[in-house]
Amino acid sequence: MRCAVVHYHEIALKGKNRPFYVNTLLQNLKRATADLGIENLRKAMGRAILELPEGVPLKTLAERLSTTFGVANFSVGESAPLDLEAIKERVGRAVEEWREAGHLFETFRISTRRSFKQFPLQSPQINHEVGGYLKARTGAGVNLKHPDLTVYIEIVPKEAFFYFDKLPGPGGLPVGVSGRVVSLLSGGIDSPVASYRMLQRGCELIFVHFHGHPFVSKASAEKAEELADTLTRHQYHSLLYLIPFGPIQRQVVLSVESRLRVVLYRRLMVRIAEAMARRHEAAALVTGESLGQVASQSLQNISVIQGAAQLPILRPLVGMDKQEISDQAMRIGTYEISIQPDQDCCQLFIPPHPATRTTLEEVETAERALDLPALVQEGVEGAEQKTFDFPPGVVPAYRSKPPLSS
Repeated sequence: MRCAVVHYHEIALKGKNRPFYVNTLLQNLKRATADLGIENLRKAMGRAILELPEGVPLKTLAERLSTTFGVANFSVGESAPLDLEAIKERVGRAVEEWREAGHLFETFRISTRRSFKQFPLQSPQINHEVGGYLKARTGAGVNLKHPDLTVYIEIVPKEAFFYFDKLPGPGGLPVGVSGRVVSLLSGGIDSPVASYRMLQRGCELIFVHFHGHPFVSKASAEKAEELADTLTRHQYHSLLYLIPFGPIQRQVVLSVESRLRVVLYRRLMVRIAEAMARRHEAAALVTGESLGQVASQSLQNISVIQGAAQLPILRPLVGMDKQEISDQAMRIGTYEISIQPDQDCCQLFIPPHPATRTTLEEVETAERALDLPALVQEGVEGAEQKTFDFPPGVVPAYRSKPPLSS
């Protein structure tokens, strides 16, 4: 039987919580492959097994597994009965089919992992027995250091698996095990990377985007939709809230001196995002801030902006420079979207010389000129909700918390 063998690493260290992590990973694997005709998915001593029916598109399967957080590596191979002679025969047949498909090799090695210790032969003995059989059957030589082909064998209760390649997964924790957070998603390079890194740590994200329409075009909102859609391939169901921030900014401009406006904008964004977070029982906010990158991201201003929140604000990029962030954006597929030109609210009503060292006292004094609860309510009530699913058209399989809804 053809199958995919999925290994995880960090999950295995979770002690008593490990069943929850593993079961969440299995749910996510099922959702990631829901349109590929894979019906049987099970656990087998520290690994997940996907039984592959005929016709499964292996390239698509590999793409899905390589973007499922919690997966350390995976392989497409076959299963065999837990019997040495059966393992030999099936490995030999598979190697010949491999060669006939154009994968030429002159040397090989066997690498066995015996997780099921009750199997009578130890790993070196299995390597020797299967290696000798394969050498006689194919005429290939053995090279333990630099072989053309490595045959991996795994021994678990009731069955064995073998395969020829190991492909890397994204690592991290399965999405859904670390709770729900709200990500402030701009149309820029940084916030999608911050979102990705929180998904990798097992968080389920709700996206909030602040745009300047109708004072500017809808380009930034359209980019946010494309970015949310791209990131949804990692969590399978997403909500994006598009919040019209231009009218709110205009009220700040009319009431607050110019050098303080950027910090007040950010504090209002935090308050509105926090209101959305409480609506969905989210435990924290996430931003793409990197220390010192722009005026609002000086240490003093970050501290003042943090003062507007009651929930924690997570900043996974705070110690990264722009090149590091851009490099990761390229790797995860968001960079080309982010660099498309737009007119976002961060460029609207921005003074030429914003303050880089505000104090909480002066900002709170400036805010007294504003009806903050009304502005927050305006942002929340004006939010437009967008929904994304991956694979498209597949009904979401929700995890531990209630479905996201408006």
